[in-house]
Amino acid sequence: MARKSKTPRWLEAARRRDAEAAEDGRSDWLARALGRAGVLPRVEAEAAIRAGRVEVEGRVELEPFAPVRPGGVVRVDGRECSLAASTRVLMFHKPAGPVVHGSDPEGVGTVFERLRAVLPESLLGFEWYAVGRLDRDTTGLLFFTNDERFVRHGTAPETHLPKRYVARVSGRPGPAALQRLREGVELEDGLTRPAEARLREPDVVELTLTEGRHHQVKRMLAAVGHPVLTLHREAVGTVVLDVAEGTWRALRDDEVSKGLGFRPEEP
Repeated sequence: MARKSKTPRWLEAARRRDAEAAEDGRSDWLARALGRAGVLPRVEAEAAIRAGRVEVEGRVELEPFAPVRPGGVVRVDGRECSLAASTRVLMFHKPAGPVVHGSDPEGVGTVFERLRAVLPESLLGFEWYAVGRLDRDTTGLLFFTNDERFVRHGTAPETHLPKRYVARVSGRPGPAALQRLREGVELEDGLTRPAEARLREPDVVELTLTEGRHHQVKRMLAAVGHPVLTLHREAVGTVVLDVAEGTWRALRDDEVSKGLGFRPEEP
């Protein structure tokens, strides 16, 4: 049975507010705008708003989803804050262990905690959204952004961003197994798109996908008789992971626009 995807509540709310903004010219909702601009992360922004610490156009605002218009005057604790925000994208080298969720019931920790532990103070006010998922035991390239539009771009099926993985597998895949991966593998949720597949070592497969189904790499390799032992993502689009495990860097504008095909709308 195909896995039913669950849209996070923040993304559902963002889509609703974006639709309303398109209808009446409103630009954002308050808590999201504060997180996007690097004033306060979303949870802290919501708490500050409900505590009466945030003013919009000279009036205390207690609703985190209250609309804010372009150029609106917003103050937090009496200090005027700019809501101007450009799209920022961070590359993070995920280690094995932490989960790409808001909390970890097993106590190992989350990628959000790992990222915030190494970010400078100047970036801690942003709300950072993970772009897609990597399993707990999967390592490698994970993007974070302050812009939900980039999240949608990076995870939308129609984008077809190529993602390159390196998997150490059980056994030694032969030409027939590699050809099946290249042509598409029939899984329980349908035939996969053709993939690029080659051997790096007798038991190490490089696999490049242009879709992102749940556990797809692991399921494809298991389907051709070579279960995954370790899995690492080393590239998305033309952006290649180039930082040490547990560290990060900001992407350049050309990496976002050309390497990942994302061109945000001009404000």
